[in-house]
Amino acid sequence: MIIDKAEVIVTSPDRNFVTLKLTTDDGLTGLGDATLNGRELAVVSYLSEHVVPLLLGRDASRIEDAWQFLYRSAYWRRGPVTMAAIAAVDMALWDIKGKAAGMPVYQLLGGASRSGLLAYGHASGKDTDELFDSVREHQEHGYRAIRVQTGVPGLKSIYGIASNATYEANAGVRYDHEPAQRGGLPNEEDWDTRSYLRHIPTVFEAVRNEFGPELPLLHDGHHRMTPIQAAQLGKSLEPYDLFWLEDCTPAENQEALRLVRQHTTTPLAIGEIFNTVWDYQQIVREQLIDYVRSAVTHTGGITHLKKVLDYASQYQIKSGMHGPTDISPVGMAAAMHLGLAIHNFGIQEYMKHGEKTDAVFQQSYTWADGFLHPGEQPGLGVELDVDEAGKYPYIRAYLPYNRLADGTVHDW
Repeated sequence: MIIDKAEVIVTSPDRNFVTLKLTTDDGLTGLGDATLNGRELAVVSYLSEHVVPLLLGRDASRIEDAWQFLYRSAYWRRGPVTMAAIAAVDMALWDIKGKAAGMPVYQLLGGASRSGLLAYGHASGKDTDELFDSVREHQEHGYRAIRVQTGVPGLKSIYGIASNATYEANAGVRYDHEPAQRGGLPNEEDWDTRSYLRHIPTVFEAVRNEFGPELPLLHDGHHRMTPIQAAQLGKSLEPYDLFWLEDCTPAENQEALRLVRQHTTTPLAIGEIFNTVWDYQQIVREQLIDYVRSAVTHTGGITHLKKVLDYASQYQIKSGMHGPTDISPVGMAAAMHLGLAIHNFGIQEYMKHGEKTDAVFQQSYTWADGFLHPGEQPGLGVELDVDEAGKYPYIRAYLPYNRLADGTVHDW
């Protein structure tokens, strides 16, 4: 199976996606997701100008060799652009191998370890009433685990609230599903950590009182707290039995999580902006987290993220793979195949894509009764309609950023 064609396809149905399509000399095709929200064209250039010339003429069956070649031969290693590009190649090669074998990819990874993948959805509200309505709506759609994000009194616009104002170019797209503003400049949001720390425990108390103790609840701090603030939040949320507290503090300073761990037993999820196993080395070895949040798309593909999760499994740390709508259906399918096969699966983030995206990317994976399954179609189980993709050209988009009350730029 010799690769004789490689195409980088950019489309923007509900948002921008970057897809690599490989074709072999015997007619097999494979898809890989290379989407990097807000920096999509950096990966397009990396793939088109640097990676594609290296793929033509290579044996598509040698997945591990291709991964090591693309990683080590570049010399400048790691980083989201490089690892998203390698991930796209890796996914496409697994897709081809599955089609050649006549099997879904999870069978090539050792077969299923479970019958389905528990997934969580994103409930949010500017106030408690709106939040409760959102939780109920997600339950009606089958979600058995729910992330809770809430407005904070005195703050106009913050991360993760579906009803926050959208922009004309984003019309019809939920703000929490796609906060990147198309065209123009990044949207400025506001932030005050002390107000947030006072308010959040009261919200979870209200949610528990309304929905009971059994519903798994998650929350995303989105990198905005210092270590001691994160410790304070984790401790204050202990009575409400969270499934996890995500990204409580910027994880570039991994030693900071020692301080958080000293003060709270709330489970911690970290890693959606990590790209390699080396990013996890210390925090896994010291058991400073409970869930690995990386996406297949941003962490070198199935080949490398499986190594991360195998390493984490030695310390009873589970997967919680990143799965917002800026992971294309190709990347989501890859996550599902990997999650179905590994032993230490924890939970899968799942935000449903829009109708336009579903028309571009035709999927075999299923959602039923709170569980995902990648399906039995050979390969990854996703096909791209090139004609449909061509209807939606790329539109520049930027993720938002935060400013404090005094004008200081803060972590978003």
